[in-house]
Amino acid sequence: MPKFAANLSMLFNEVDFLERFDAAANAGFQGVEYLFPYDVDAADIKQRLDENQLEQVLFNLPAGDWGAGERGIACHPDRVDEFRAGVDKAIEYAAVLGNRQVNCLAGIKPEGVSDDEARKTLIENLRFAADKLKAVGILLIAEPINTRDIPGFFLNRTEQALKIFDEVGSDNLKLQYDIYHMQIMEGDLAPSIERHLARIAHVQLADTPGRHEPGTGEINYPFLFAHLDRLGYDGWIGCEYKPATTTEEGLGWMK
Repeated sequence: MPKFAANLSMLFNEVDFLERFDAAANAGFQGVEYLFPYDVDAADIKQRLDENQLEQVLFNLPAGDWGAGERGIACHPDRVDEFRAGVDKAIEYAAVLGNRQVNCLAGIKPEGVSDDEARKTLIENLRFAADKLKAVGILLIAEPINTRDIPGFFLNRTEQALKIFDEVGSDNLKLQYDIYHMQIMEGDLAPSIERHLARIAHVQLADTPGRHEPGTGEINYPFLFAHLDRLGYDGWIGCEYKPATTTEEGLGWMK
């Protein structure tokens, strides 16, 4: 049976970051994920995890200047050294926090860079990260993201991602399947999940339109949860949505 992880970059935003760990545990979550830990001391995060008996499930590799609108640098040919330094930084944090997987954001294709050049750069960066993370027992995952919310995001469909993974050629690279993004980009969710289940290491959710909690939009989440159970998926499902009101008021779907 899948387990639900609170995405602390979106949930419990009513309180400061470290206090969100307490709130997640009080709401019944067993694990947490978020965009990045790098602005907070790893020891402080680890203390909150331990105090609340929470599992650190996932965070992303450093992804450039998020505040300036960057959404990853893995497809940027001129920032390979920065990407590789980010892999080292992620390993340092994962060693303290105990998570066994990190996510790579491909990024928005830079102006003046061809699709072929961006693809080649992404493949080389994924291969480097997968190999380096494998050496310390950490799985690399990467996710397609919809181009409505992030125009120009380079990795945006399931089959595209898996073909790139095939070229990377690593057994330490799997798919993060975000139900929200894939409903927007390609639909056909249940057959797609079933077809690619062996290559899916992590699932995320939000409803659409609005990117709010399950039950607020068009996706039949009770069906999908039962479908994942039937398929035997026993990994984490990250709750990466914007609460329609407050986080606590929007948790009824978990029942």
